[in-house]
Amino acid sequence: MKQRVYIDTSVIGGCFDLEFEEWSKRLFDDFISGRKIAVISDITLDELTDAPQFVQDNFSTIPESSMEILTSDEESRLLADKYITEKAVSFKFYEDALHIAIATINQVSVLASWNFKHIVNLDRIRMYNSVNLKNGFSILEIRTPREILKPDDNEK
Repeated sequence: MKQRVYIDTSVIGGCFDLEFEEWSKRLFDDFISGRKIAVISDITLDELTDAPQFVQDNFSTIPESSMEILTSDEESRLLADKYITEKAVSFKFYEDALHIAIATINQVSVLASWNFKHIVNLDRIRMYNSVNLKNGFSILEIRTPREILKPDDNEK
């Protein structure tokens, strides 16, 4: 079974950031080749409408056969609200909470992000997963693209 990787816009835009481009592009290569499934949500699509055209164009390189689009619903909004109530993240970053909730509810393999402040942050990950467990959900793996990818044979 192919790994389902929920990506937020930081990964898509990361292909154009010197610090993150190598790993973002390698993850995109896995999506384009069909080795992994890119999972996005309506939240990601909304955020992309504000992104520069070259970022939108980069996103469109992922074939439909390697993509899964999820939709936020009442269940994901309620879970996102619980993250905020439990202070995993503040209401100002509600969309980040929604990304986590949507990925959790839909049991993706892992959520990939370069958002170190509100998503890929050990204390926040623990808080998100504490809320998940209290509410009957599994823990969610939250990692950077670099942590998800297998090393090249040359890197061993």
